[in-house]
Amino acid sequence: MPSETASLEVTLPVAAADRIGDLLEYGTLADKLEYDHVWISETWGRDLVTVLAAIAERTDDVGLGTSIMPTFSRSPALVGQTAATLHELSGGRFRLGLGPSGPKVIEQWHGIEYERPLRRTREYLDIARMIVAGEEVVYDGHFFDLSGFKLRFDPPETPPGIDVAGMGPTAVEMAGRYADGWHALMPTAGGFAERLEDLGRGLDMADRDREEVQARVFVPTLALEDGERARSLVRLHLAFYAGGMGPFYRNSLSRQGYEDEAERISELWQSGDHEAAAAEIDDELLDSIAIAGTPAAAREARDAVRDRAGVDAVSLLFPVRATRDDMLQTIENLAPGAGSA
Repeated sequence: MPSETASLEVTLPVAAADRIGDLLEYGTLADKLEYDHVWISETWGRDLVTVLAAIAERTDDVGLGTSIMPTFSRSPALVGQTAATLHELSGGRFRLGLGPSGPKVIEQWHGIEYERPLRRTREYLDIARMIVAGEEVVYDGHFFDLSGFKLRFDPPETPPGIDVAGMGPTAVEMAGRYADGWHALMPTAGGFAERLEDLGRGLDMADRDREEVQARVFVPTLALEDGERARSLVRLHLAFYAGGMGPFYRNSLSRQGYEDEAERISELWQSGDHEAAAAEIDDELLDSIAIAGTPAAAREARDAVRDRAGVDAVSLLFPVRATRDDMLQTIENLAPGAGSA
């Protein structure tokens, strides 16, 4: 049986939806099926603030959050204002997830130098926390020197939690030291356990308890009657991230014992042979990172991830080439009550 403490969540796609109405449909379905939270990140597609505001107006209970809101595309003050506003609009259901994104997106899309991403994320976290608490912002950092302003409306009675996405040891340690949560992006079971040690080191530095920080795992997922198609699409998704989205995902695979595979995937993807890159992801690697297959097999894998030591929440993340029907079926097939006796 799944752990009673590991909630089940949905991460909306940033690239696969043809219509904004699809994203709203996924969010409202997740609310209806009693998922705990709906997340959305931001790359070069739709902005996440507009999407979350629309979902907030159409839902009643499901939590809403950013995973991740990049710490280069908006000022930290605007991030704090936005978090407070979305928390107010949703009736206290919002949670802010921050992260630096990657150099490709930041430098080639936003035109901003990707300088000291972890330090920048730390300053965003500090400043946003002061803003949502209604404090006057007085801050002297490496990037930002702020003073003299605070929110012009009453802050939320209970401020939103602020999470940090992290794949490497230092980023995860920072989450344990300063944030309310850690977003673990596509780790293997062994890799997650190793990063928990980094999280614990950060907690120790700040003299904090483990219960103060939520650890949520974001898992590429498809649960379809055509189980082989589900696995093929998820393989391609993993190859796209390891081979085409900069060094972070490739380095993460290498740290988790898949250095040779990560290098081959990257070389093949960059050469344009995407199918061969995906073929480098064998069943063992696929099943260590993803939830993919028939509904019955996927539910078993879902419960195994929820049972991992230290996992507080599991968020289902859809591959980039999944269709609207693929995602709707997966949300229904893996809903919290699906498959129960």
